Amino acid sequence: MATTPSANNRKLLGRLSLPERNFVADALRTETVGGVLLLVAAVAALVWANTPLRDSYASVSQFHLGPSALGLNLSVQHWAADGLLAVFFFVAGIELKRELVAGELRDPKAAILPVVAAVCGMAVPALVYTLTNAIGGGSLVGWAVPTATDIAFALAVLAVIGTSLPSSLRAFLLTLAVVDDLFAILIIAIFFTDHIDFGALGGAVVGLGVFWVLLRKGVRGWYVYVPLALVIWGLMYNSGVHATISGVAMGLMLRCHPHEGEEHSPGEHIEHLVRPLSAGLAVPLFALFSAGVVVSGGAIGDVFTRPETLGVVLGLVVGKAVGIFGGTWLAARFTRASLSEDLVWPDVFAVASLAGIGFTVSLLIDELAFKNDPVLTDEVKAAVLIGSLIAAVLATALLKVRNAKYRALYEAEELDEDSDGIPDIYEQNNPAYHLRMAEIHERKAAEHRRLAEVAGGASEENHGPA
Repeated sequence: MATTPSANNRKLLGRLSLPERNFVADALRTETVGGVLLLVAAVAALVWANTPLRDSYASVSQFHLGPSALGLNLSVQHWAADGLLAVFFFVAGIELKRELVAGELRDPKAAILPVVAAVCGMAVPALVYTLTNAIGGGSLVGWAVPTATDIAFALAVLAVIGTSLPSSLRAFLLTLAVVDDLFAILIIAIFFTDHIDFGALGGAVVGLGVFWVLLRKGVRGWYVYVPLALVIWGLMYNSGVHATISGVAMGLMLRCHPHEGEEHSPGEHIEHLVRPLSAGLAVPLFALFSAGVVVSGGAIGDVFTRPETLGVVLGLVVGKAVGIFGGTWLAARFTRASLSEDLVWPDVFAVASLAGIGFTVSLLIDELAFKNDPVLTDEVKAAVLIGSLIAAVLATALLKVRNAKYRALYEAEELDEDSDGIPDIYEQNNPAYHLRMAEIHERKAAEHRRLAEVAGGASEENHGPA
């Protein structure tokens, strides 16, 4: 997300700077591919769990492996949730660190919009869930389930429907998801830690300290950091604090601003290497072993009648859209900022609706909140799937209305007539660019004059005396 500040008037969702645009494009490209794999994995899980092979799905998901002596004899589903998602949160930690030191969140004025929008986009769904269950007499422990946005799933929907969102709106969605992930991590750490083994937690903290010292000393080599990361993860798991917290903690320790002579910071380099592993393997495997719920006509009907499941659906579909849109409007209202002239407020509402697609972290929080009630856990999973589907359909309808405008903005951002690798829209104040374009147009004009002369000569021959 970017703003273009001036002395008296700041623009919301204005054009990104070129470096930020390039970074966002690279990050979203990977997330989009990962999102498609996530969709495939979710569909595969649903098919597997709703066919005669359903018994094998349960057998594989609940198959235990790992060293019992270390307290790590876990089911495959548990390994996916606590182990593979640590990789996802590691990337989230790097993203957050980069946003804080080199991205949009480094400037307090620019950070107001995504932070307020994300906070409102989590608070309103939680409030919707709480009110629904307070009125309906349901359990309030699932209040955090509809608060999360799945950026990969949202981008996969964009890829499927073919909407060419301008980079400012895509970056807004990405920054929202980064802040969203931060608060989701805090929610998991604060509200879903039942007991703490201070010995194991102390060991994890010491391990993190060693990790930090090695980074500051400039020690390199995956063979140093990967074993250390596994030890930290194991200690964090045994401490009672959710093991994914270790991933975000290590991500936040990486340096994300380049030193002189560096093209990329270590954090950006490692994120570039690990993001495909997270988006292409870790998250899809988590979806495969978490999204497999039995779906029937009666089960779908129960989603809209049971307060816990209805609260999740309303939280994702209504709460997210209203919260993010309202937060963005409030940020604009109280900072006296105006929306970019290329966009209108319905565009913000459409993206807010898209943020109602909550999958990965919502499923994780569901398993933590209702872990003592397997039946309700599966019912809430179904609610997450249905709510995300409704949000996706609603966002698709809203975005399609403006798709022609989005495509024009996107094509203008990508146009590079002088073929120098930099979009022309970023070179309007560069004299060298205009000189190159003048030469290009002069060559084209000369070629057209030559073709005119050839055509004129041919015409004279055709009309000459027989």
